[in-house]
Amino acid sequence: MIGTSVLAASLVVSGATVASAQAKPTLGPYGYGAVKLGMSAKKARATGALVLKFPGGGGCSGWDLKKFRSPKNQVGVWISPRLGVAAIYARKNMRTPEGIKVGSTFAQLKAAYPGVKKNFYGMYTARVPGNKKALYTFGVEKGKVIEFGIMLKNQDCFG
Repeated sequence: MIGTSVLAASLVVSGATVASAQAKPTLGPYGYGAVKLGMSAKKARATGALVLKFPGGGGCSGWDLKKFRSPKNQVGVWISPRLGVAAIYARKNMRTPEGIKVGSTFAQLKAAYPGVKKNFYGMYTARVPGNKKALYTFGVEKGKVIEFGIMLKNQDCFG
């Protein structure tokens, strides 16, 4: 719905501490932390950042980020056998590099992503600045972002 290098560069430039950077985890433009879109299941597991929720039986498998578990009937990360990490969904306190988070207003979303548009499923999608292979998806209710994630444009795990 980030590169360690982007985070590290921002820490060097701003002089911020690692603790304050971890208070605002960033989702995008390439993934979350060491977990990157397109990364194979084997490499994603090797990061140590994921916990298996369901194996997928030959199709896409569902995972959670260890530090950010999703509710019982939800999945935080989808991994495709063909494409690797296909989608990552934000959890509490995550934000995009442009500052959008759960609770942001629709006006803030439009300002951050001027080309945002509603898709067939009722979700809003936007290009991911810096990653032409990915899209952000945003759920919006009553003028506020209620959920978001980042995914490969050609993901094959859902809708």
